[in-house]
Amino acid sequence: MKALLTAALLVGVIIALGPANASVDMGKGAPVLKAAAGSKADAHIAEGIDHYNQGHWDVAQKHFSEAAKADPQSAEAHYDLALALDKAGDHKAATEHFKTAYDLGKNNPEIQNSGILKAHLKMK
Repeated sequence: MKALLTAALLVGVIIALGPANASVDMGKGAPVLKAAAGSKADAHIAEGIDHYNQGHWDVAQKHFSEAAKADPQSAEAHYDLALALDKAGDHKAATEHFKTAYDLGKNNPEIQNSGILKAHLKMK
């Protein structure tokens, strides 16, 4: 009986923690970033941020994708899109957009010092 209870407890803990590789999501608290001043991506990023903050990852992803199309040089649009993709579990695409954000956002310390970005890009 004790072994059965121990096994049940262990299963409960495993379920509560979820699969170990379910999400890199080391940036649970990683904030989405507003568009740089004058960016053509501003309206889409603002809309995406609203949805992201409500946990609507798929809708946020669409707006951030539109932002990246409207202003392909917007590091913030690519960064925000990467965050939404990570939340949705698409880590390959998230990594691609984190790389683009890193390359474009050389003057943005929030991007350059992002823990989740560094985790995806396997940086120290």
